[in-house]
Amino acid sequence: MLLFTLQRMLQSIAVLLAVSVAVFLAVYAVGDPVELLVNPEATQLEREAMVSRLGLDQPVWMQYFTFLSNAVQGDMGTSFVHAEPALQLILSRMPATFELVFLAMLVASIIGIPLGLYVGLKEENRIARAIMTGSIFGYSIPSFWKGMVLILFFAVWLQWLPASGRGETVSVFGIPFSFLTVDGLRHLAMPVINLAIPNIALITRLTAAGASEERMQDYVKFARAKGVREKRIVRRHILRNILIPIITVLGVEFGSLIAFSTITETVFAWPGMGKLLITSIYQLDRPVVVAYVMLVTFIFVVVNLLVDFTYALLDPRVSLSERMS
Repeated sequence: MLLFTLQRMLQSIAVLLAVSVAVFLAVYAVGDPVELLVNPEATQLEREAMVSRLGLDQPVWMQYFTFLSNAVQGDMGTSFVHAEPALQLILSRMPATFELVFLAMLVASIIGIPLGLYVGLKEENRIARAIMTGSIFGYSIPSFWKGMVLILFFAVWLQWLPASGRGETVSVFGIPFSFLTVDGLRHLAMPVINLAIPNIALITRLTAAGASEERMQDYVKFARAKGVREKRIVRRHILRNILIPIITVLGVEFGSLIAFSTITETVFAWPGMGKLLITSIYQLDRPVVVAYVMLVTFIFVVVNLLVDFTYALLDPRVSLSERMS
């Protein structure tokens, strides 16, 4: 366990360093933030003062090492636009994104796994075929289009749900949550559905494929021959054995949604990290963009590590030493 943890930590540090170099150089090569921040009527001396204040007068390699040395101390730089620490700015938006993503994955799991089991166990059923056909559309339709259709249908035509914003929140230990209020749940409904639909389709297809394969195994046939109830066979044998690939997908998708929920957050004006990233890219707010990518990379690393540990808990045959290789 200790060896595995140390190896993964070293790998994580190497990944974070590689990502920091790539992102920093990519962001440095795009545009000149001074052109957006400085007053068009500013004098040359004022422009030079702003360049010096932002540290943009240094060579790019020196800017990177300054950023790296500060990052080790937890300082990811100061936002050019908001004049706030970039990491603090992102963390202030993180609860909104985490709440949205967590609820979307919860909905996807609650709906997708039972649907997948039904399809996998009753492949020849017409309803099962219809579910599989619908999953193709659910996974293929672009998020921005689904979002606009949801707004048109539920917010404009039916006027059941608000089209944007986060709504009323309740603070728990200083962290605001929307799902604890009726108004917050109404604001959450459409963005959660928009994020959940492709994951419902993905989990349904993955679960169906696993259940279809497992139901033909000898141990399942033997359990049926012994007279074990079908529900127990599904719950204790089939579902348990297909949970590992499902958890892998859930872990990867959770990290992906945190990183790439930008479209949904923009369509529904959800005040999360994704919307902040889009705004920062438009404004060439380099510290925020770099800090965002670094934070998301760190989250991916942690999620993958947790998935590896969950493997060992679910299936003792999967050892951490095998995962290391």
